[in-house]
Amino acid sequence: MNKLSVAKRAQIIGMLVEGNSMRAVSRMADCSINTVTKLLVDVGTACSQYQFETLRNLPCKTLQCDEICSFCYSKEKNVPEERKGEYGIGDVYTWTAICADTKLVPSFLVGKRDAEYGNAFMLDLASRLSNRVQLTTDGHKAYLNAVENAFGSNIDYAMLIKIYGAPQATDDERRYSPAICTGTEIRPINGNPDIAKTSTSYVERQNLTMRMSMRRFTRLTNGFSKKIENLEHAVALHFMHYNFARIHKTLKVTPAMEAGVSNHVWTLEEIASLSD
Repeated sequence: MNKLSVAKRAQIIGMLVEGNSMRAVSRMADCSINTVTKLLVDVGTACSQYQFETLRNLPCKTLQCDEICSFCYSKEKNVPEERKGEYGIGDVYTWTAICADTKLVPSFLVGKRDAEYGNAFMLDLASRLSNRVQLTTDGHKAYLNAVENAFGSNIDYAMLIKIYGAPQATDDERRYSPAICTGTEIRPINGNPDIAKTSTSYVERQNLTMRMSMRRFTRLTNGFSKKIENLEHAVALHFMHYNFARIHKTLKVTPAMEAGVSNHVWTLEEIASLSD
């Protein structure tokens, strides 16, 4: 049976985590698209399992959470009538949390933007922390019960609600112009959150990192996921690379090293070897 060498697998993984599409990777690495897909599945599964087991008892103190939108199969408005409401078809959201101090992403979840997934995400996040934290989210209502169910009173929690105005653009340009943030409102929800630390800036910047590092999240392209399982594997691989192998410019080390869960910068070969 033919099996890619660790060096070849590392090469393919390096291309994927730098934002290349799977077909582009198959051309550059001179291998079939099926080989790239199988590697993504194998390594993505291993990365998900490794982070699930390793990112525990974390010393995070200040956390920010958000959801980033993508889609599978087709955009929501183009989903065939007979497939509407089917999981993994149409809009898909990735829930993420980031530690403002270590820049570690301790928890992520691909799914719907509803109360069920909000609860699952917050329960997973709470299970990974070693101490009381301050948490900031946007105004999404699903967070209210989810945070209460996961943390109870053992949290300092606030919502940062942004107020948007209409985009200043002509009708032809309006669809590509983001709305203008005209103000913010901070709502303390639980405990005694420090208003000076109430922010979602880091997690929103993490959204940009995801869009730049995963072709599936790039807007207005045909590189989107066709199957939600492959999206989940790509997200797991991305955060494995981000947390353990990518030196953060501000920290000068990786987020995992800053958080004390790793003692070195991981290589692509080490990530590739996880699937063994």
